[in-house]
Amino acid sequence: MNEPSPEPIAPERLLSAYASGIFPMADSRETSEIYWVEPQQRAILPLDAFHLSKSLAKALRQGRFRVTTDTAFAEVVRACAAPSDGREGTWINAPIEASYAALFARGHAHSVECWDSDTLVGGLYGVSLGHAFFGESMFSRQRDASKVALAWLVARLRVGGFTLLDCQFQTEHLASLGAQEMKQADYLKLLYRAVSTAGVAAAAGGGVGAGAAASPEAGADDWGALDVVLAGARGVAGAAAVSGTAISPGHVIVQLLTNTS
Repeated sequence: MNEPSPEPIAPERLLSAYASGIFPMADSRETSEIYWVEPQQRAILPLDAFHLSKSLAKALRQGRFRVTTDTAFAEVVRACAAPSDGREGTWINAPIEASYAALFARGHAHSVECWDSDTLVGGLYGVSLGHAFFGESMFSRQRDASKVALAWLVARLRVGGFTLLDCQFQTEHLASLGAQEMKQADYLKLLYRAVSTAGVAAAAGGGVGAGAAASPEAGADDWGALDVVLAGARGVAGAAAVSGTAISPGHVIVQLLTNTS
């Protein structure tokens, strides 16, 4: 499917595309055109199968990076669009950047940021719809920064009741973290279960051109549930300070990722 479109995509149309298993890309940062992609092989990362290596768990517990969410969305998208080692080009052009900024303003796009002091050194962004989160892109300017961001994302999705983390295309890096590849037909079965809740099912049935709106409230899972858990953990940490017990946010993330019950 290849339908050039020089303008930013309307939020309703973009959500309808995701609900149908389709997403936009561009050939380069410089072009103004956008085309729709429907891969025959799709990568997902099962939320109960995230591979937490010993080194990554150590980085999380040590709090090597300060991790935030939705505080620097535009900066994360720009960093994902910038050239990096091993990636000279990018599929994120200006219309795509504007399209996801509009989704962010409506609460349907999110970012996870990793900071070294006040410097943004890694992160990721994606789209949330119903029980699904669609990972768009990630970047890393320091070792393990993108892995830490992904670990925090998986923990957030698990606590929030999400059932699907879409990775679009399989890569060696994602496979090492637990991502699996499947046929598009099998992916669509998971997708429709994840988004077919009140207000979201209409978007799935409308198709890309229908402009059917998906309700931001109906059927959506709780992106902020992890923040409540972390706030509770901070209270416990304060109470335990007398005994010298340390409970950092990174410790909580490790516990959430290793608890598969």
